[in-house]
Amino acid sequence: MNCDIRVTLDYAVPEQMTLLLQLRAMTDPYQIVTSEDFSVPDHCNWRDTPGEEGIGNRVWMNIGERLVLHYAASVTVSRPVADLATLPATPLFQLNAPDIKYLMASRYCAASGFEDLLDSFGHLTGGARVVAMADWIRTNIAYDNSASTAQTTAQDTFDDRRGVCRDHAHLLISLCRCSAIPARIASVYSPDVTPPDFHAVAEVFLDGAWHLVDPSGMTTADRMVVTGVGRDAADVSFLTSFGNVLLNHQAVLVSEV
Repeated sequence: MNCDIRVTLDYAVPEQMTLLLQLRAMTDPYQIVTSEDFSVPDHCNWRDTPGEEGIGNRVWMNIGERLVLHYAASVTVSRPVADLATLPATPLFQLNAPDIKYLMASRYCAASGFEDLLDSFGHLTGGARVVAMADWIRTNIAYDNSASTAQTTAQDTFDDRRGVCRDHAHLLISLCRCSAIPARIASVYSPDVTPPDFHAVAEVFLDGAWHLVDPSGMTTADRMVVTGVGRDAADVSFLTSFGNVLLNHQAVLVSEV
């Protein structure tokens, strides 16, 4: 898939502050950025820093005036879609240090609980269990753009039976961690997301490798452009402000070409 990405951010910044952004598509063997334009205001200082696990780039920015930022990229994605249901779980004693933390609880994602639901998947292991849990989320958790806030946890989503993409991802991550399967969040672009926006999916560690899965059902691994990964949404927010900013306008357009 060849993909064009266009992002515009327009925020009022009432006082001098620091921002942390994660917008830029990464390059790896399955995802090649063929062109990129990252346009930032002349009045701000900024620098790149590697993202979590060295995947993608974050941008530190010091700014004290209005932020108007444009990002454009062309990306070629050749990522295969694995048959997750056939993949075995990785034995825990084979996990390496960078992967162990994705078994543990984080701000939005539990690593214990959900016992009654998990009992219904007790006959399944590995990828087959992940697929069944993702299918349950897709069927039972309504997609509702007004359903959550920055404080909504996986438990809240399970209780309310509704959420946005990050909530679907958080719930699958929690169910995987409760099943002793490492899982993390991935921030992605995809032409399949409706309405167009930043998108969040889960990534699960099976058979010794990480595999993307979208429990909202909007898109598949071969149609995702990854920008970063983390324990949960707090690690991959497209904009984290260390002070108060006000949204004027924001647009994300992703198209297949």
